[in-house]
Amino acid sequence: MSKYIFVTGGVTSSLGKGIISASLGKLLQERGFKVTIQKFDPYINIDPGTLNPYEHGECFVTDDGAETDLDLGHYERFLNSPTSQANNVTTGRVYQTVINKERAGDYLGKTVQVIPHITDEIKRRVTLLEHQDEYDIIITEVGGTVGDIESLPYLEALRQFKQEVGKKNCIVLHLTLIPYLSAAGELKTKPTQHSVKELLTTGIQPDILVCRTERKLTKELRAKLSRFCNVETNSVIEAMDAKTIYDVPLLMLKEKLDEIVLRKLNLRKGKEPELIAWKDFLGRHKNPTNEVRIALVGKYNELQDAYKSIYESFVHGGAMNECKVTVVPIHSQKLESGDVEEALKGFDGVLIAPGFGERGIEGKIRAIQYVRENNIPFFGICLGMQCCVVEYFQNVLNYKGAHSSEVQPDAKHPVIDLMPDQIEITQKGGTMRLGAYDCKLEKGSIAYKAYGKITISERHRHRYEFNPKYLEVLEKSTLKATGINPKTGLVEIVELEDHPFYVGVQFHPELKSTVELPHPLFTAFIKAALKHKLS
Repeated sequence: MSKYIFVTGGVTSSLGKGIISASLGKLLQERGFKVTIQKFDPYINIDPGTLNPYEHGECFVTDDGAETDLDLGHYERFLNSPTSQANNVTTGRVYQTVINKERAGDYLGKTVQVIPHITDEIKRRVTLLEHQDEYDIIITEVGGTVGDIESLPYLEALRQFKQEVGKKNCIVLHLTLIPYLSAAGELKTKPTQHSVKELLTTGIQPDILVCRTERKLTKELRAKLSRFCNVETNSVIEAMDAKTIYDVPLLMLKEKLDEIVLRKLNLRKGKEPELIAWKDFLGRHKNPTNEVRIALVGKYNELQDAYKSIYESFVHGGAMNECKVTVVPIHSQKLESGDVEEALKGFDGVLIAPGFGERGIEGKIRAIQYVRENNIPFFGICLGMQCCVVEYFQNVLNYKGAHSSEVQPDAKHPVIDLMPDQIEITQKGGTMRLGAYDCKLEKGSIAYKAYGKITISERHRHRYEFNPKYLEVLEKSTLKATGINPKTGLVEIVELEDHPFYVGVQFHPELKSTVELPHPLFTAFIKAALKHKLS
């Protein structure tokens, strides 16, 4: 059977359970183990698909079309392997399954309760990945903070699960905070002690403590934590604040977290993690030879997590070019009435971000017109691609009334529109094109040169498409459809002729960029921005 590691959090949210889980997974993977990571989210939404990005950051989409938590992006970026629907579980999905079974009579008239029915469903979801593939180790990140009422069913399921499979097959890693009080001039362990005490009230004894801290943990402090939290001294792990999340695997390697985990799970050590590709990436990332400034034009700029995968893709592509990428967020609404030239001058490239709804659309269209007319490298993603089509039809082809029917339902020329099979669907999410779809590239195009192959597969998350009725018009213009879905004929990529770099894509390339395999379009865009800067 697979071995299981559960990662819980205490004291405060946003300590970095996802990064610790991904870092540990990377170290174990480097030792030769087959590892996957899953996230259990305690909110009652079925998935984050209908959540505002301000609520929960970006919605990460997997190949099989699951709308998931952004932490799955960290898992993929670190492990360089895809996740699936089974890697993300929410309370809403758990309860929905149990209620559907009750309605179908599966419980034979029994009273349906949190224990055992909800906890049994959680435990079933824990082992789902084991049945799908032969993983050696499955890491499960439990969302929220110990003490939250929403997390209680998960912790009870974890307690039962650990008892059932035995302590050699299941361990608990508890991430906590050791705050530094400048007035007292010392680190304080009391919040961690209370956090562990809270966890103990659920019947769970942590096996490893990972302590987020801005100061080094002394030997005496580790001994104190060991004594009061009933954890071995060498299982008290220091997790110092790092300059970049990509330093964390090396910090955990130095603390021998992977060795401690393997010993507790009674597993062989395997080969020593060398992390050659990882260290090479970090070397390029930390020692750039050039720098470019990219404007990220979007409408959720107040929360960086809303565009998390885009920011990380710039890190990956920047390292590939040995180039520091400074991303400057610009709110698209401010461009609707402001001076676009003043806002965008001095940038080496402009990325128009994805999104939904009409807010900020005109600002994006004005930004696209500026970069098109001034030969500034442009990259449009999803809605960004749709906006560049609208801008071209309005300002170059002079189609009066050209727009997206999402913004103007009665547009004279709906160049971006719902497809016929979507129109009758009213439920949110029901009209979405989700997951991986193939795309055939035109030889000689910017995209073809970047990918180096004809057929690609990319992830989608959108409702509206380029209207096929206007494809013939596009073919006679300088804005070319260079990527087409081979099954449906839908336009996936557009490129402008006689421009240094002008690419709009209907899919989300940022969702497939990893540390070891930076996305080719981001790499090419940064290269074009660098060339523009030096020209």
